[in-house]
Amino acid sequence: MRSATTLAATGALVASVAQAQVVQWDIVKRQTAPNTLTRRQANTFTEVITNEKLRGGYFATCSVGTPAQNLTLQLDTGSSDIWVPSSSASVCEQASDDGCTFGSFDSSKSTSFTVVGEDAFSISYVDGSSSTGDYITDTFQIGGATLDNMTMGLGRKTDIPYGLVGVGYALNEAIVASTQSTSESYDNLPVLMQKQGLINTNAYSLWLNDLDANTGSILFGGIDTEKYKGDLSRIDIYQDASSQAYTSFTVAMTSLQAVSSSGADTLSSSAFPIPVVLDSGTTFSYLPTDLAEQVWQEVGAEYYSNYGVPLIPCEMENSAGHFSFGFGGSGGPVINITMDELVVSLADGDPYTFPSGQYKGQAACQFGLQNFSSSTYLLGDTFLRSAYVVYDLVNNQIGLAPTDFNATDSNVVAFPSEGAQIPSATAAPNQAEVTQSSSLSSPTYGASGGFKDDASDEESAAAMLPPAFDWSRIVVVGVSMSCMLVGSGFFLL
Repeated sequence: MRSATTLAATGALVASVAQAQVVQWDIVKRQTAPNTLTRRQANTFTEVITNEKLRGGYFATCSVGTPAQNLTLQLDTGSSDIWVPSSSASVCEQASDDGCTFGSFDSSKSTSFTVVGEDAFSISYVDGSSSTGDYITDTFQIGGATLDNMTMGLGRKTDIPYGLVGVGYALNEAIVASTQSTSESYDNLPVLMQKQGLINTNAYSLWLNDLDANTGSILFGGIDTEKYKGDLSRIDIYQDASSQAYTSFTVAMTSLQAVSSSGADTLSSSAFPIPVVLDSGTTFSYLPTDLAEQVWQEVGAEYYSNYGVPLIPCEMENSAGHFSFGFGGSGGPVINITMDELVVSLADGDPYTFPSGQYKGQAACQFGLQNFSSSTYLLGDTFLRSAYVVYDLVNNQIGLAPTDFNATDSNVVAFPSEGAQIPSATAAPNQAEVTQSSSLSSPTYGASGGFKDDASDEESAAAMLPPAFDWSRIVVVGVSMSCMLVGSGFFLL
């Protein structure tokens, strides 16, 4: 699920390891990013992957065709197609930074290229961007793994200058939406990995690490027990209400607490239990408006209705307060999100100031928990960095545990067989009892003072004022809402 954003690029992902029955990408901060694949040792490859915040997500250098053409593509758990921009697309022919600087695919140079659906590929997003073209098959390499006859979209007409690697359910593919037929689905990346024997089952785990991560990993076919704290807990994925099929990674969020040195508040919403999609392709996280407004009041974020954006002083990243997200009812997994993961820079990372109000003269940042009016809500990268997440597409379950930030050890455990349960994970004990909440209460906001008191004092704003806030830029920020794939008559997530 693509998300437009205005964040600055600050990190990078490096290195992939292909092992027996697992395929892994490692994430490493770097200064430069050569777009090459280099042999590391027998049966493993090093691959550069970049955390491109300006582009809105986590990107991997993959290769397509014979001989291989390298492209840097966004990894997305919220969509299900691989698609690449064609070198002949007008956006790729621009001789500027707005062109396809992450690479494009020239089908005329690949001897293994085949068109399997002329003009059949079409995908669009709620920010108005889109990509259309052909469905093709070709050789695809990722994380040291080579897949033959991989079905992909070729964006011949697109205003998006980079492609995506969607790893969601096959029923969430763009072709299913455009034809309104589930029989049109094809073997996408995780399915084909399993069928070609690269992994034992259709499952993978995600460890994004912190906002300024030096290391992290995305691991197909296994888990890494050294990348999380405590125990993994399994919760069920929701079926789509209308089709009774599994189309997105939607789970039950059942509680939210604000915790600081001055107290703890249980926040309420008429939407509990809240269906939330765990989506790496969305930069921010989107909660029901009644819940988001309580969160903003706790931390002192100010919502600008003209632009649909909550802003907060950048110094609040130093607050010791946190929010505890609970899933699957009592006894289910709890993930704590600290303020340094929720206060994110605007635009290109340059400082901007509040022009008026209680924060006048202070540097302004965007707050990572935003509101959304839809009945489908999203937990994107501002949540996922604090969680170790296992996506099990066979048993339709999610494994969750608190992440171990900046862990240096590794212990990869492969799923032993197709359909095996998530290794080392136990089921949340009371998720079958989760029911719609009927009672609402206003929090006392006892934690509110602690969020502010726990933030470090800034020097006087008059002593070191950054440039005045360019409010015309905030219009761009406003489009950083969740971007859902749009099919013919219904949304896919």
